[in-house]
Amino acid sequence: MSNLIDNIPAVCPELGIEVPVSEIERELRKLWEQDEVHTNASLMNLVVYSEKPGALIANSEIIRELTAEHACRAILVGIDRNDPKPSLRAWITAHCHLADGRKSVCCEQIAFHLTGRVTGRFRNTVFAHMNSDLPLVFWWQGELSEILTERLVSVMDRLVIDSSSWTDPSASFEMLEESSQSNPDLIIQDHAWTRSWQFRVGIASLFDDPAAQEALPEISNIEITFHPAHRNTALQVLAWLAVQAGWKNRKSTDPVAFESSSGLAISVAMHVDPFAPPLSSLIIRAGNVIVKVRQKIGSAHVERQVETPAFKATSLSPIDPTSSADLVAIQLSRGGRNSLYQKILPRFREML
Repeated sequence: MSNLIDNIPAVCPELGIEVPVSEIERELRKLWEQDEVHTNASLMNLVVYSEKPGALIANSEIIRELTAEHACRAILVGIDRNDPKPSLRAWITAHCHLADGRKSVCCEQIAFHLTGRVTGRFRNTVFAHMNSDLPLVFWWQGELSEILTERLVSVMDRLVIDSSSWTDPSASFEMLEESSQSNPDLIIQDHAWTRSWQFRVGIASLFDDPAAQEALPEISNIEITFHPAHRNTALQVLAWLAVQAGWKNRKSTDPVAFESSSGLAISVAMHVDPFAPPLSSLIIRAGNVIVKVRQKIGSAHVERQVETPAFKATSLSPIDPTSSADLVAIQLSRGGRNSLYQKILPRFREML
């Protein structure tokens, strides 16, 4: 991923062939007509939006990796909102991967770089070049902005975000709620939530143990350690525990103070470790039962442990990915309605 500079160079082979916007579809057809061994494959429209300098070239490399497993028409959008002069450049390319050792399966990529006032131009440009027969997965990178309008959100099937990257998550979720009112079927996939998958699976599997199940109503203490950049992931795990276990908020100024359905107070200790992975430790104490899920720094595994007076059992699972490309790949593979995230979202937003 070289040449990640603020301004797109005059010649940019990393993005493919530069073409006039009005000629995009015609040039794409010519691209396929040139070689009969290439097959055009597409199961969705994948729009990747970023206002970060250099992201357009970096995202092209990410799409090259993603299309090995996820066929799509990729539309990359890079916007420089600091340049007041309106401009629009476009490139086309195809990411090809060998299938059965004989024929290349290729996915189209269209890249746009816009400057100046872009709200209308951006929306019209993207809509005009989507495959209308395919669902739209929209990956929004970084802070939300006024570009995320109700009209734009209304055509999305999935919106991929990373709430851990937001400076004010509470305000950003409010903006997202307002812009998505016209689209009740919108599926939101949050990197912050996906990063906790193995921890949540670990906790759920450990409480399958009869001794841990019996101790579930006795939970009195939770300890969670996380990286400072991933507080949202820690809070979402706590919201998940509270919702699934039916805990109520305790009357307290502490937004993460709970009590069980039987009125038992549940204390929560949150520890920040700047050298830790997004989540490094989750410890639950319930009477004489201790449940632990931990990931040591540099480890390739998550360690799960349940300890009772009678026995101690330990198992391992893979760690959750941390890179945006890997997280998106997992989200695209799993699909689904992401209903559990929607279920915990109100409780999580209260904690914010």
